[in-house]
Amino acid sequence: MSLSEKQKKHLRRLAHPLHPIVMLGNAGLTDGVVAELDRALTDHELVKVSARIGGRTLRDASLEELARRTSALLVQRVGHVGVYYRRSERLARILVPDE
Repeated sequence: MSLSEKQKKHLRRLAHPLHPIVMLGNAGLTDGVVAELDRALTDHELVKVSARIGGRTLRDASLEELARRTSALLVQRVGHVGVYYRRSERLARILVPDE
């Protein structure tokens, strides 16, 4: 899945008021964190994740790996917070405008 910059901007605007639902902490990227994000994306489609681990390199790698393992798109990363999007298979709640 790939989105245009216009579509990503729309998702960032929708994600702005959201609070992180999933927390990535000292234990790092565990199967439990992956399962929790997968469940949150199924329920909400657009989710913020807080990654309070190590330095920038480790944090960026963990956020990218989390996107890969959940088949989600990392829309934005600001500091220790990443925004993920995955369109729902059953019922899409978030309408992403076409190009």
